[in-house]
Amino acid sequence: MEEKNIYVLQENENIGAVQIADDVVVMIAGLATREVEGVSAMVGNVTGELMSKVGVKNLAKGVKVDILGKDVTVDLAVNVEYGYNIPAVSQKIQAKVKSAIENMTGLNVVDVNIRIAGVNMQKSK
Repeated sequence: MEEKNIYVLQENENIGAVQIADDVVVMIAGLATREVEGVSAMVGNVTGELMSKVGVKNLAKGVKVDILGKDVTVDLAVNVEYGYNIPAVSQKIQAKVKSAIENMTGLNVVDVNIRIAGVNMQKSK
């Protein structure tokens, strides 16, 4: 079984500690990215097999996070719908992912790097 990386978000000797697995940060980033209009799909699987074993493979697809202390770097690989402005969609993704991770975890997102892997040429129904 693959080891999860666990990070302490908050520690208080009187009541205990709050910890988070990096898999949770991956899921937050994946969900936030999919909420942006113009994102067709996440691409690739840059995370481990563990996510597919617990049924969240699609949320982890195309997402990689590195956590160092309280700082997070996110790498995303996405397909964009044809006709959308790629820089504008990318900026929306960056803002949404940064906001979601910071608001939900209290961690500091220092980079949200996006790789546009393709453009979806099919019309949505």
